[in-house]
Amino acid sequence: MDKEQMELVVFEIVNSAGMAKGMAYEALSEAEKGDFEKAENLLKEADEALLSAHNVQTEIIQAEVNGKGITPSVLFVHSQDHLMTAIEAKTLIEGMIKMYRRIDKLEKQ
Repeated sequence: MDKEQMELVVFEIVNSAGMAKGMAYEALSEAEKGDFEKAENLLKEADEALLSAHNVQTEIIQAEVNGKGITPSVLFVHSQDHLMTAIEAKTLIEGMIKMYRRIDKLEKQ
């Protein structure tokens, strides 16, 4: 994989991870307002964006397994950091949305 191809891979991972993270935070905002349906839809969109980033990452791993590994660059490591934090943020936000749902149910009793 040449430098230009690697930059495209990095961009794709960072872009997808950033979109997923943004959608997860938007879902949290909707849950705060009580719009749990919209929050769930946003979380599904975040999952799709994370899947896109994960698929790119998987291609790189498969290439390495097949002897066509890359020399990791700082940009590639940076993209992995973005992906990891997006996954972690979404996981945490899902838990927070569950709490909002429980609070909402208690308030309606």
